[in-house]
Order: sequence, then structure tokens, then C-alpha cells
Amino acid sequence: MRQKWVKRPQLLWLAVPFVLFVGVLPFVNRVEPAWGGVPFLLLWFAGATLLTPLAVWLTWRGDHK
Repeated sequence: MRQKWVKRPQLLWLAVPFVLFVGVLPFVNRVEPAWGGVPFLLLWFAGATLLTPLAVWLTWRGDHK
């Protein structure tokens, strides 16, 4: 039996938010460098939060083609 993501590779876009929030957490868990007084980890989470809708949209777009 083939995996569902093999038939629908656009579902791999949904792994992007998981990797950004959980997968790289040990590597970005630091305060320095700070940009504008904001710790790096907070900036990372803000960026990942902004990229999550893009990943969901790319998945939706791939499903509707």
C-alpha cells in the first residue's frame, strides 16, 4: 500500500510548520542575537507563524489542481 503523501506530494508542505516550530527548536533556542531588543527565539516564532498560512495555502493550491 502506497503512502498517502506519495500520491499527494503537496501534503509535504504541511511538514514545514512542524519543522519550523519543533524540528529546529534546539538550534534556535537562544536569546542572542537580539534584533531591536527582541530575542532571536521570539523572532523565529513570529516568522514561523507568518510562514504557516503560506504552507497551508500551497497545500490547498496543490490539492485543487
